[in-house]
Amino acid sequence: MNKLVIELNNWYTKICTPDFIPLDPVQFPRRYKKREDTEIAAFLAATIAWGRRDMILRSAQKMFALMGKSPFNFIISGEYKKLKDRNIHRTFFESDLKYFCRGFEHCYAKYGNLEKLFASAPDVWQGISLFREEMAKANKGKYSKHISNPGEEDRGGSACKRLNLALRWLVRGAPVDLGLWKNIKTSALYIPLDVHVARTARRLKLLERKSNDKKAVIELTEKLRVFCPDDPVKYDFALFGIGVTSPPAAI
Repeated sequence: MNKLVIELNNWYTKICTPDFIPLDPVQFPRRYKKREDTEIAAFLAATIAWGRRDMILRSAQKMFALMGKSPFNFIISGEYKKLKDRNIHRTFFESDLKYFCRGFEHCYAKYGNLEKLFASAPDVWQGISLFREEMAKANKGKYSKHISNPGEEDRGGSACKRLNLALRWLVRGAPVDLGLWKNIKTSALYIPLDVHVARTARRLKLLERKSNDKKAVIELTEKLRVFCPDDPVKYDFALFGIGVTSPPAAI
């Protein structure tokens, strides 16, 4: 095992602990016991997971306060229709939350739960595309800028960082992630690629592609899959930790 793999595994062990949870938006879906609440909270918390971490946590707290004790009940009862258009997080407004609520209402009526929706697709990327289409169907065919388009197979498209983050939370297990979904394997997941993870990966020569797009996600995940075929996205924690607290050039 080469030095880089050892370092990545060490950083994973160091970062992926219960102490990480209060510092991360993963704390929000972990607050719920009901399956539907957890799924909804995972996708909503991941949707606003961009920008400064402290701002994300404050905004998520505000968003879930609007939804009361049960996001699922808030949706199926139609309470979401009373939302106005106040700001929640950066470019995400109450009108965007209403879009998601309409979409979730449709998806639960059609599939029973969100895992069944994603598991009905051949792979994660097609699952994301299906989710995007179903959410649009519930909103008169309108696509949301907050639900990324991965594009066609093997073509440049969005990295879908926030959707891949939600999937990581729902599929991977303890100590940080939820492990709620059983019908999608951890080996099928893709790295949630943000600018910081991409920068660190390039410094470590794990990523050559210059654009932070779908092709970059596939390239990086395939490299990480060599290190851990069953769970390549575990190294999301390692790349985060290295980027924040240690200069990659030292490895």
